[in-house]
Amino acid sequence: PRLLSQFFFADERVTRVVAEINRMDTELDPQQYLVLLNQLHLSQAHLLTILERIMEECIPTQRHSRDYLVKFPEELLVDNLGNHMLFAAECLLAGTFLEVEEADGAQLRPQARNLLCSLELVRTVLREQSLSQPSSYPDSVRAVLVQFDRLFAEFELSYVSSLVAVKSPEEIYRQQEIIVLFCETVERALRLGYLTQEMIDGYEPLLMFTIPRLAIISGLLIYPEGPLSLKQSPEQMSRVFSPFYNLLKKIRDLLLVLSAEELCLLEKSLCTAE
Repeated sequence: PRLLSQFFFADERVTRVVAEINRMDTELDPQQYLVLLNQLHLSQAHLLTILERIMEECIPTQRHSRDYLVKFPEELLVDNLGNHMLFAAECLLAGTFLEVEEADGAQLRPQARNLLCSLELVRTVLREQSLSQPSSYPDSVRAVLVQFDRLFAEFELSYVSSLVAVKSPEEIYRQQEIIVLFCETVERALRLGYLTQEMIDGYEPLLMFTIPRLAIISGLLIYPEGPLSLKQSPEQMSRVFSPFYNLLKKIRDLLLVLSAEELCLLEKSLCTAE
């Protein structure tokens, strides 16, 4: 059950697969090479998972900030992101630029080298510790883990930033404004009887359509200074709504001619129409 013992056997597995790959002739048996390569990725992912648990147990208050993850596109926030970063670092160190431009890759290579060297040091130190005192983490082990955690985070941010356009602080703030708008929309809909608490507690599927519809009306009429404010240019709006800037203006103009009774009838119909 001890994490250091688990790390030892996971590390043994990685070492064994690497040795098999180094011994084989990839040209003679390319199919077996692909099988071993897949085993390597799986064993490395398992090793990183245990290492993450060790850092949470050993240096929980010294972990490098991961606040930058909110800037990443959602499609990148997957469980195997860490393993993908490790594979990317190995490719960069080998001079292979699979996803990034060659100029960006050249700038990232020193970081990739430092990260992989730090990982090798972590593996060595934790193996030795697992064989001597598998129930404790001396200061020397903690220092190595802190350094690795920092280098990993720095490489992850640099690599992803060269790969895709990360969200700016302004875009993150705009998305937070949209979250607030949706919350206020739900609160108003509950107060006016458009929705019930039972629908929300029961995750009524219709809410996936109802709440955004009501939020557009709220953003245009009830909270006109919020994230849907048409006083700003499309470039100043969140990327969620900026492509529909002209359409939102047309909707706003139509809403302005409605009476209070007509607006209420419209909102009620939006809560039932599919």
